Amino acid sequence: MNKTDPQIFKAYDIRGIYPDQLNEEVSYKIGKAFVQYLKPKNVAVGRDMRLSSDVLWKSLTKGIIESGCDVIDLGLCSTDGLYFAVGKFGYDSGIMITASHNPPQYNGMKMCTKKAFPLSGDVGLDKIKELVLKGELKKKKIKRKGRLIKKDITKGYTEHVLSFINPKKIKPFKIVIDAGNGIAGKIIPDVFSHLRCKVVPMFFELDGSFPHHLPSPIEPENIKSLQKKVLEKKADLGAAFDGDADRMFLVDQKAKRIGGDMVTALVAKNLLKKEKGATILYNLICSKTVPQVIKKSGGIPKRTKVGHALIKPLMKKYNAIFGGEHSGHFYFKRNWFADSGLIALLICLELLSEEEKPLSFLIDSIDRYYRSGELNFKVDDIPRKLKEIEKHFSSAKVDHLDGLTVEYKDWWFNLRPSNTEPLVRLNIEAQSKKLLKEKKEKLSKLIRD
Repeated sequence: MNKTDPQIFKAYDIRGIYPDQLNEEVSYKIGKAFVQYLKPKNVAVGRDMRLSSDVLWKSLTKGIIESGCDVIDLGLCSTDGLYFAVGKFGYDSGIMITASHNPPQYNGMKMCTKKAFPLSGDVGLDKIKELVLKGELKKKKIKRKGRLIKKDITKGYTEHVLSFINPKKIKPFKIVIDAGNGIAGKIIPDVFSHLRCKVVPMFFELDGSFPHHLPSPIEPENIKSLQKKVLEKKADLGAAFDGDADRMFLVDQKAKRIGGDMVTALVAKNLLKKEKGATILYNLICSKTVPQVIKKSGGIPKRTKVGHALIKPLMKKYNAIFGGEHSGHFYFKRNWFADSGLIALLICLELLSEEEKPLSFLIDSIDRYYRSGELNFKVDDIPRKLKEIEKHFSSAKVDHLDGLTVEYKDWWFNLRPSNTEPLVRLNIEAQSKKLLKEKKEKLSKLIRD
């Protein structure tokens, strides 16, 4: 019997190369461990279009059914579609088979309990990992096997995401949408059939080999074709989704990429028109623009650590109506505090329709800063390096919410360890290009030295 590689169990989900790390035997054991730990009566299971998703689905659901638990088969769906199904129909738990934005040789699983509450490295996923690695899976006979129940969520999901806006308000925008051969190619046509927008589709064919580019729109090289098409078609804007369609990035009419933090600001602005005084979460990598827009729009900004498994419990704690991350994850209270890139896109389209200004104008009117983007550095002794950097900037305002944040009046930076690699991640924001360049060079040298 093959041993399970413990490295597939990540901070927020399960992720590994098929079939070397994640295969039929491993997924079968994960199915049994999931039921043994959570003891659910049913598990909603969705899958993306990756080449290995079908075989992993078969072995995962076999493990679940043989443990006496029903499988609600959602078929091909987005990750936010899975969260919708678990929340809307009251299922006990859910598993989405996907490796999100990773290259085609990868696959994985995202898990949740009732009301789409996520399992993570220290909330449940650690227990499942322990059962799988130690081989402590019950072998006694069960009274009855579980059932396989097919469920089509297409109509319900479409109605749900459209409920966040007034579809009649949406103007007939020309919008280029890059599905990246991911699951967005399946869900976008149904939703946009209810809007007046003209969609210019790019790579809507479901293909887990990702023949055109990797399904990771946070990387600039993966949206070049989208930018080119926006200019070519003279579109009002463009949008790109990752493989499982839970993350979304915008491109304006000039083909300029809009960061996840700016999308957070736009969504917050629109939501606060309807719910003044509401709390909105943003992670500490987001631009200072975000809390400024939230305050100006009559909301209460709350700063958080980076990571979706961390934000969702905080959304509940503060009863926040919305939360956004620089990475393109957007969370909504009315979506069971779960994330949805499609809902964020629809809310942005409603704001654009109401403001009657191009996307570039809306961004320029709120954004006054310059950013480095995320820079990665390999560091052997990360705790020592963080202390060194903190000592160097001892005169500044410092906090340790997530790694090290140092703030001055005209610039700030955050330096935090990676969850998965011996890396530190640096983000800098400044009030001028010159100041950004100067601080970027200085910090890079300090970190490398």
